Amino acid sequence: MGQLVDRKNIQNLITELRKQNKTIVTTNGCFDILHVGHVRYLQKTKTYADVMIVCLNSDSSVKQIKGPDRPINNENDRAEILCALECVDYVVMFDESSPENLLCEIKPDVHTKGADYTIETLPEAKSIIANGGRIEFISFVEGKSTTKVIEKISATHQ
Repeated sequence: MGQLVDRKNIQNLITELRKQNKTIVTTNGCFDILHVGHVRYLQKTKTYADVMIVCLNSDSSVKQIKGPDRPINNENDRAEILCALECVDYVVMFDESSPENLLCEIKPDVHTKGADYTIETLPEAKSIIANGGRIEFISFVEGKSTTKVIEKISATHQ
């Protein structure tokens, strides 16, 4: 069972994990309506290191990125659902539109992102690499996305 970590305590967690010689993988996202694509992505992410930390967009961050109608599920519910997944060790929320500042604090060994990004288009890539980490891109499950779930629900209620 994963654990929600307050952003101000992330440095203590990282220090403790490094003392234990644990490797750390991070990923980030909104994870608004969890679907099989998210689950497979998170399971694959966990295979890259001993400990996985999910950097979760806060509600205000999701609104900046996705618009005023999102998120569907609030940040506390999204964090609790992620923490319930066996592959997730820790969840930490961030308010910015990009997790770059948080990732500079964590300095992960590996950071994963969906294969719709490249090293050139991933805003946090330079920081991860500068801090000694590497990026792994994970392919999406075809046809699975929160947007598609919302569209399907909307279509059935019209």
